[in-house]
Amino acid sequence: QVQLVESGGGLVQPGGSLRLSCVASGSIFSIRIMGWYRQAPGKQRELVARIFSTGRTDYADSVKGRFTISRDVAQNKVYLQMNSLKSEDLAVYYCNAETSAQTYWGQGTQVTVSS
Repeated sequence: QVQLVESGGGLVQPGGSLRLSCVASGSIFSIRIMGWYRQAPGKQRELVARIFSTGRTDYADSVKGRFTISRDVAQNKVYLQMNSLKSEDLAVYYCNAETSAQTYWGQGTQVTVSS
């Protein structure tokens, strides 16, 4: 089992920045991929960014050049640095961890972009 706890969401003006954090606990040795997904009101959950155990990263086209995913292996944390935020980035952001057998989710953290 893997437990994920996110933090760092909040209210920010368009053009502003936020950094989300996710700490993993439990069977962390089994994690192959960690990532961030988001779900905007009335929309399906979508991938924002993910980082593989090899260090490879993937980003949604909509966030490339604005968001950066990173990890601190020693502290079992993954981060999402979000810059140049837009109104369309408003969503609940979920931390995700994948093992060879299961997918785990955090409880989500709200990001609101509004002037």
